Amino acid sequence: MAGPARGAVTRPARAVGRAPGADPEARPALSFVVPLLNEAPSLAELYGRIREVGEGLAMPFELVFVDDGSTDGSFEALKSLHAEDGRVRVLRFGRNRGKSDALSAGFEAARGDLVITLDADLQDDPDEVPRMLQTLREGDYDLVSGWKSVRRDPLSKRVASKVFNWVTGRFSGIRLHDFNCGLKVYRREVTDTVPVYGELHRFLPVLAHWHGFRVGELAVKHHPRRYGRSHFGASRLVKGLFDFVTVMFLVRFERRPLHLFGSVGLACMAAGGGISLFFVVRWLAGEPMYVRPIMIAGWVLILLGLQFFSIGLLGEMLARGHEGRAEVPVRERLG
Repeated sequence: MAGPARGAVTRPARAVGRAPGADPEARPALSFVVPLLNEAPSLAELYGRIREVGEGLAMPFELVFVDDGSTDGSFEALKSLHAEDGRVRVLRFGRNRGKSDALSAGFEAARGDLVITLDADLQDDPDEVPRMLQTLREGDYDLVSGWKSVRRDPLSKRVASKVFNWVTGRFSGIRLHDFNCGLKVYRREVTDTVPVYGELHRFLPVLAHWHGFRVGELAVKHHPRRYGRSHFGASRLVKGLFDFVTVMFLVRFERRPLHLFGSVGLACMAAGGGISLFFVVRWLAGEPMYVRPIMIAGWVLILLGLQFFSIGLLGEMLARGHEGRAEVPVRERLG
């Protein structure tokens, strides 16, 4: 298990959830949030396993399933589960919007003091939840991320994951073995604070750390996929690169974009000004002035520098005016 992230804020010890034996009809202490896309064959078993774990913890709980535009009958299966157990709540998107929007909607709907996320494909093991809650309490963490130390995935996915985790840890300032594991436990303060949109679900530990929350990890069991097929593809590598750049910008420059764009603009203007000054000095020394490609490049660099400064100023204006979390449109709600 990893220790607290570097630079994390120290917080006083707190109890996890509510006392065992609390009224099951009361506001839930735990919210299980499960985003899914075309996972109909696994839903009944997943529900049964989560229910068994939740009841074993002796705390009021709920299950929030977010159907991200499934076309395989997943919503019909979820309707049956909701009819069977009122603790099952279902959100349904009109079309596929991606895991980040599904998590954002689930976080918004969750009522528990603690939020537990896991994937719907049965690769994440609900039986690990009690250990993760214990780690959250004993380590005084705000977020505990699962670490698939023995990963039951194809080689291509394992290699891509190792590269992703190494690069993210190297440049984000927080070292975890597995940033993108679907099995995580959050305190409510984290899900209420950290925005999730685009494809930023892969970087939730980074964003939580940046907001000052304490992040830890725990090695958990991982199972082979039994139903359907993985949604992992080559396009996710490209998206992952763009997401990484986005997160690094948010972490370092979200509230001060002029520091980034202004630095680039200053460098461009310095280079362009130096080139132009070189030709001015030669002209003052008596050499004839001719328009040359390098001279044009100097002018272009000066103009680029001015543009970068303008972008930075616009970014500052947008950063000052940006507040709140974008609402995700939900087509249907059950519970």
